[in-house]
Amino acid sequence: MTSIRLTAAQAMVRYIENQFNEDGDRIIEGVWAIFGHGNVAGIGEALYEARDRLPTYRGHNEQTMAHAAIAYAKQLNRKRAMAVSSSIGPGATNMVTAAALAHVNRLPVLLIPGDVFANRGPDPVLQQVEDFSDGTVSANDCFKPVSRYFDRITRPEQLLTALPRAFHTLTDPAICGPVTLAFCQDVQAEAYNFPLPMFEKKTWHIRRPAPDAGELARAVAALKAAKNPVIVAGGGVHYAEACGALRRFAEVHNIPVVETQAGKSALPWDHKLNFGPVGVTGADSANAVCAEADLVFGIGTRFQDFTTGSWALFKNPARKILALNVQPYDSLKHRAMSLVADARIGLELLGAALGDYRSQEQPKSLRSNWFGEVDAVTAAPLAGNTLPTDMQVIGAVQRAASKDTVVICAAGTMTGELHKLWKAGNPGSYHMEYGYSCMGYEIAGAMGLKMAEPARDVICFTGDGTYMMANSELATAVVMGMDFTLIITDNRGYGCINRLQMSTGNAEFNNLLDHASHETPSAIDFVQHSAAMGATSQKVASIAELEQALAARTGKGVEVFVLDTDPYPSTEAGSCWWEVAVPEVSTRPEVNEARAAYEAALKERNKS
Repeated sequence: MTSIRLTAAQAMVRYIENQFNEDGDRIIEGVWAIFGHGNVAGIGEALYEARDRLPTYRGHNEQTMAHAAIAYAKQLNRKRAMAVSSSIGPGATNMVTAAALAHVNRLPVLLIPGDVFANRGPDPVLQQVEDFSDGTVSANDCFKPVSRYFDRITRPEQLLTALPRAFHTLTDPAICGPVTLAFCQDVQAEAYNFPLPMFEKKTWHIRRPAPDAGELARAVAALKAAKNPVIVAGGGVHYAEACGALRRFAEVHNIPVVETQAGKSALPWDHKLNFGPVGVTGADSANAVCAEADLVFGIGTRFQDFTTGSWALFKNPARKILALNVQPYDSLKHRAMSLVADARIGLELLGAALGDYRSQEQPKSLRSNWFGEVDAVTAAPLAGNTLPTDMQVIGAVQRAASKDTVVICAAGTMTGELHKLWKAGNPGSYHMEYGYSCMGYEIAGAMGLKMAEPARDVICFTGDGTYMMANSELATAVVMGMDFTLIITDNRGYGCINRLQMSTGNAEFNNLLDHASHETPSAIDFVQHSAAMGATSQKVASIAELEQALAARTGKGVEVFVLDTDPYPSTEAGSCWWEVAVPEVSTRPEVNEARAAYEAALKERNKS
C-alpha cells in the first residue's frame, strides 16, 4: 500500500501530527478552534479523530485564541507553536489582527480559516464577501499582507506542496511568522489518495547560518575601530538562544548592553554591563550610552522607532550602525553595515576574531544613578489619600516576585513603565508584546504563556481599557484550570494616550471616561465581572493592601487584584524624543507651541 484515502482535512491533521523539532517535540502542540460553517464538518471531524494525540482547545474569540497561540510560541523561543481554526466570515477576519501581531513580531502561528466553496456551486454562501470584479476574492484575502506564507486550498492534492511550505515558514528563523491556509469548506471534505510518505515523521532543524566572510571581516574592523560601541539587544537574541553568547561577548570585550522591549532579560538587570532599557521608554543610563556611541551594534532588533527615538537617539555624528540579524531586510535599515547570521553563531565568530579588543569603560554612576531613580518611583508611598501610580504598582509586584516569575503586558502606560522599571532576572522572565502594541493580548497571552511553561509564576498586568477590549479568555483560563495572577489597574480610561494627547497641545478628549460623552457615568465593577467568569477576585485600596494580597496568593486558579490608579503620572526620568506629528495649523495656542517644539526637534534629529 503506497497511499491512503483521506479527506483533505484528515490529511492536514495527520501531517501536522508528524512534524517535530530538534528536541523531539511536536512543532504544533495543539489547535485552538471555534467551529462554524466552513470548518465544523471537515476540520472539526478530523480534529475529533486526532483528539487524543493533538488536543483541541475552545476559546471565546478567534483573535484572542490566536493571541494565546502566539504567546505560547514566543515564550518557547519559536521552537513550538499552535494552530488556530475558524469558520469563514467574521470568525476568519477576527484573526487578522492576531496575524498582524505575529507578523510584526516574527512569531509563528498556523491560521486555518474556513473559506468559501471552491466549486462555487452554492455561491454566495452565508458570510461570503463578494468582489464585483474578482471572483477569486474572499474575506481571507485580508490575511495576505499579514501572513509570511498564504495559500488557498482549492484541491486536496495542493496540501502536498502547501504544508511543507507552511512548516518551512514556521521554522525558518529568517522568514518566521504567521502562515495562513485558507481552506475551502468543500475541499476539506473531499477524499484523495495521499501518498504514505507524506505522513512519515519529519524533524525540522533550525537553520543557524554563519556570516559571509567579507561581512564578518568588515564587522570585526568596525568594532576594533570603535572606542564607545554599544550593543542593542533585541528579541532575536532570545529566539536564537544567544543570551549566554551575548553575555560572554559583552564581558570579554567590555561592551555595554541596552535592551529593547523584546530583548529585555537577555542579561540580568544587575549585570554590570546591562545599562538598562533603551529608547522612548528607556533609561537615562542606556540612552546616555547610545547618544555617545560611535558604533551602534544591533543584535536581533528591528530598530523600531521606540528603540531609536525615531532615529534621534544616536547623536554622535561619526557613529556607524552594525546590524547582526538572520533576516537581511532588518540588517540593512538606515544604511547599516550588514552582518547576516544567526545571532549565536555570529557572536561566537565575532568574539573569536576580535581577540583581546575591549571598549572604553562607561561611568559606573550611570547605572547606579538610574537604579536610584527606579527605586524612588517604585517605592511604597507614604500614608495618604492619593491614588497610587502605575510605578508604585510595579514596585509592589516586584517585591512579591520570585526568580521564577514572568511578567506579561502588551499596551498602554504599564508597558512603558515595565520596560523602564521592571528588574528582569533570567531570560524569559519578561514577556512583552510591543511590536504591535495590541490591546487585548494580555489575558490571552498569559494563558498561552502558562501553557508553554506551566511551572512558572505568571503575573499579568492589564489596564481597565484593555481589559474591556478582550477579557473573555479569562473564562477559558478558569475552565482549563490555569494558575496565574492578573493585576487590573483602573485609571478610568486610556491614560497613556490621554497624556500623549496633552503633550501635543490637545485638550483632554475622548480618552478618559470623564472626558467622553456618556449619558450615564461608567461604574464597572471589575471584581464582580472577573469573579463571574470564575476567577478569585478582590479589590485592594492601596499599595499596602496590594502587597498583602500578593503575599497571600494561593497560586491556584486565576487570582485577580483590582486597584484604582492615577492616570496622569509617568516616570519623569529616562525617555527620549519620539516623533508624533503635531497639527501645523490650530486655533489652540498649546497646539501651536507643541508644533514649534516638534519642528525644532525634527531639525535637531536631521542633523545626525
